Amino acid sequence: MRLLLFLVDDVQYAVRSDAVAEIVRAVAVTPLPNAPDVIEGIIDVRGRIVPVFDLRLRFGRRSRPVVPADHFILVRAATRLAALHVDRVLDLIDVDPTAIDPMGAQVPSAAQVAGVALLPDGMALIHDVDAFLSAAEAASLDSALEREASAGADRLR
Repeated sequence: MRLLLFLVDDVQYAVRSDAVAEIVRAVAVTPLPNAPDVIEGIIDVRGRIVPVFDLRLRFGRRSRPVVPADHFILVRAATRLAALHVDRVLDLIDVDPTAIDPMGAQVPSAAQVAGVALLPDGMALIHDVDAFLSAAEAASLDSALEREASAGADRLR
């Protein structure tokens, strides 16, 4: 399995490389009213509005503003393109599937973690981008994005 490794605070995470669309330098995030708390806001990626996922909040850490050294990993998550706000992208690696410990059976509350990759230099929590938002959060995000699109259309008139 090919994984993209990255850091959030001092914790090493990964996503499956087939979910990654691209990696970009972080830019200013525009707040999105009425979005779920785990959504930092939105960014414009070549004319496309993309929600930014706050991994810190999702994993029980304190949120922090974007700084110039941060990165956004653009991922295809379920039915949308999304940006993961990360401190730093580390590496693209190949991991033997036998070196991955699925977490669901041991920690049912860790729905956003698909497993733990056991690496020579430690571990990496494999982030499941499709499970980042609950159904209610996804519906709330869709509604907030629709309102923003309508407000933007009204401003152009």
